[in-house]
Amino acid sequence: MDVIRVVGGRPISGEVTVEGAKNSALKLMAASIMAPGVTTLQNVPNIADVHVMGKVLKRLGAKIKVASAHELVIDTSNVSKWETPYDLVAQMRASTAVLGPLIARFGRAVVAMPGGCNIGARKIDMHILGLEALGVHFEIDHGNIHASTPDGLHGAEVALEFASVGATENLMMASVAADGTTVIDNAAREPEIVDLANMLNEMGAKVRGAGSPRIEIEGVGVDALHPVEHRVIGDRIEAGTFLAAGAICGGPVTVRGFDPEHLGLVLKKMEAMDISIERGDDWCTARRDGPIRSVDIQTLPYPGFPTDMQAQTFSLLGLGDGTAIVTENIFENRFMFASELVRMGAQVTIEGHHAIVRGVPHYSGAEVRSTDLRGGAALVIAGLEADGYTTVSNIHHIDRGYERFVEKLQGLGADVARVTVEGTEE
Repeated sequence: MDVIRVVGGRPISGEVTVEGAKNSALKLMAASIMAPGVTTLQNVPNIADVHVMGKVLKRLGAKIKVASAHELVIDTSNVSKWETPYDLVAQMRASTAVLGPLIARFGRAVVAMPGGCNIGARKIDMHILGLEALGVHFEIDHGNIHASTPDGLHGAEVALEFASVGATENLMMASVAADGTTVIDNAAREPEIVDLANMLNEMGAKVRGAGSPRIEIEGVGVDALHPVEHRVIGDRIEAGTFLAAGAICGGPVTVRGFDPEHLGLVLKKMEAMDISIERGDDWCTARRDGPIRSVDIQTLPYPGFPTDMQAQTFSLLGLGDGTAIVTENIFENRFMFASELVRMGAQVTIEGHHAIVRGVPHYSGAEVRSTDLRGGAALVIAGLEADGYTTVSNIHHIDRGYERFVEKLQGLGADVARVTVEGTEE
């Protein structure tokens, strides 16, 4: 198996450019199903999750060509299947993003129950309830979700119990093919939602209000859609990870290729920690000259603090000058990585969905295990500050969301390497 080995205590500084957003690219790939023909996506990250989504589309009948390192040409002309295989969907919860597009194009879909990082229950009740309001009939059988539209799709008003990103995306895509107008209340507001809405509109859809809690979709039918060329927005979570790495080691580290407004509350919290933040149109610089001030954070749907930045910020707070409370409101198992950080000397007490973090002067290198995608990255950046050697295993989680993670850290001056050792990853 491969592991990441970090020699801590080395300064890092310089510039790094992030790739396209994982959480956007996957949904845009799924949306290509809705417009038969050749769709070109630019700025697509070369990561494991994108490879899995590519395999899902190929199983459905699509042809995919890698035109360049970050450009995918997806031909959905011959997509004729509407059943996604369990072996792929079990690897990645975002595979359920094909549910809405398949319903829009074929009026039916069979999708396996989702997998991915083991950080929460991954309930898709809101997807189902919302789509039922549009006229979709569901049956759950042998671990598969069977969707059909016996009377066609019709517009409806749907109020989401929680501002779910996945439910909002599936509803948006299915609604494009519905008769009449659909309104999604308490819709997710993430930048990735806006990116999807922009691409749908470029394809000929009529989506208004994306980025606000109320989205309106005027059904146009899939016959009105056409393939497009679209550039994926920059990955705000990858950007936040490298800014956290700069902050944990002092920096300065400049991250390019994303919109700093997409990290609004994260950057404000970093500034509250006495980390200096400088913003530009498509870049941001983080540096730290003194102690890290302990501040409380709680994860919430956008524009709140993103759950995908909780672990990396946790690693920062573990070195704080006092006590901080981290509250996780999105995924119930997202503190799994904390026990690994404790192996590195962190002082953490978990009480339900709260973590009490008492800052320590330094981390100490240790053998730790990546428990999930963001937790794995958080352990690597903690290792950058630690005394001695840190070895992070189970790094297939990190590969799901970061392209050339080790190489980019090396470019900032980190003493980090990916090495192969005997053994098998869990």
